[in-house]
Amino acid sequence: MAALRGLLDRPLASYYLLLSSAGLLLLIGLTMVFSATSVKDYAEDGNASASVTKQAIFAVIGIGAFWACQRLPASTYRTLGRPLLITSVVLLLVLNLLVAYGRLTYQKSVVFGPVEARLNWLFVGGIQVQPSELAKFALVLWGSHVIARKGAALGWWRELATPLFPVMGLLFVLVGYNDTGTMLCLLALVVGLLWAAGVRARVFGALTVIGLLGVGLLIAVASLGAGSGERGAENYRLARLTLFLNPPPPDQCGDPCYQFYQGRLAIEHGGWFGVGLGKSSLKWDWLPEAHNDFIFAIVAEELGVIGCAVVLSLFAVLAYTGLRIAQRVDDPFRRLAAAAVTTWLVSQAVINIGGVVGLLPITGLPLPFISDGGSALVVTLAAIGMLASFARAEPDAARALHARPPARWVRLLWAPLPPLPGRRRRPASPPAGRGSVPRSRERRQDDQAAPRGARQGRSRQGTASERRR
Repeated sequence: MAALRGLLDRPLASYYLLLSSAGLLLLIGLTMVFSATSVKDYAEDGNASASVTKQAIFAVIGIGAFWACQRLPASTYRTLGRPLLITSVVLLLVLNLLVAYGRLTYQKSVVFGPVEARLNWLFVGGIQVQPSELAKFALVLWGSHVIARKGAALGWWRELATPLFPVMGLLFVLVGYNDTGTMLCLLALVVGLLWAAGVRARVFGALTVIGLLGVGLLIAVASLGAGSGERGAENYRLARLTLFLNPPPPDQCGDPCYQFYQGRLAIEHGGWFGVGLGKSSLKWDWLPEAHNDFIFAIVAEELGVIGCAVVLSLFAVLAYTGLRIAQRVDDPFRRLAAAAVTTWLVSQAVINIGGVVGLLPITGLPLPFISDGGSALVVTLAAIGMLASFARAEPDAARALHARPPARWVRLLWAPLPPLPGRRRRPASPPAGRGSVPRSRERRQDDQAAPRGARQGRSRQGTASERRR
């Protein structure tokens, strides 16, 4: 324990913990995507590596986003918050309008020029985009900037409610119409943001009530065709909730609980040490969404309890590192953004894994770093890059980097030096007078110079008694 505390006390411990945990999760994710999709890809197209190749391309793009984000200062993130938020709201509006039009015209996908909408995805010129993933990152940046700017005024309810709550409500409606799981993730993100800001407990109580009412409303509108629901058909959101509360026996299990029991069967089949990497039998088109929502079940089947413990440990290290960064940075914006990103990633992992093992309802959220999905992976790695930038800006880390700076080519190709803590820009000194005479000797000792102690532009008139009168 003493050696562990010594390692954690090093200045750049947060930075290296973040890189190692996120890098290992990304490597495990690529491996498990290949294992979960190889059989189906080979059966359909004759190419077993089609899905993992696509995921690897997005991983390379995500690493580029990570590299770019870890080079940016906090002021740039503050500036990017509003444009990203506006962009995500516009994309969500376009997606929801096209999906609603498809419901009215009985189309599964709607094409409008170069734009195609399919439930939670937009295809713009052949590029697949998930606007809800961008909305998470945008809410982190914009919400952290707004709360950090308000400062002590957060004690007033009006200052807290505007403009944060209206924008949150708009995002919840736009995202939750198609995706309840992502809306719950946004709610957890906001809770983490307000918790880091030190908001009073009654605000969390009000948010809990509003969140439960919103979830109930989204469950109700699924019967009217919201999301993947259909008018007059069984409410699939309500079916998932009742399945979690009271699952039927396996012999009476229909379509809603088929995925639930197949996932539990995969976990039971894996045992302690698993059946071996690539040897899963449930991925042979028995388990729906084995490469995405239920990829943790494939991890449990092939790698067993040991593999699941490794994945959970890496997420625990990621959570500890994010909260450590939020505690150590001295900038309020960095503290709030680090806490919000950590809450976002950890809550999404908890919701996904809890749904797979049966501790939470199934929501359809992907597992960060591991599930198949390009937009989610790129945005997640960009958020990790921002956390890496904040980790380098910790006071001890910044002093250590300035004391022993890396080589110039490393700073140019990897990341620049962070600003030193507590340094403030001094006002520019007035320009020096012309000539070679020092400023301290510029005073002329002649009859034109003002006497010492006299104020220029003012003259003493009369004695002290006369002035008093």
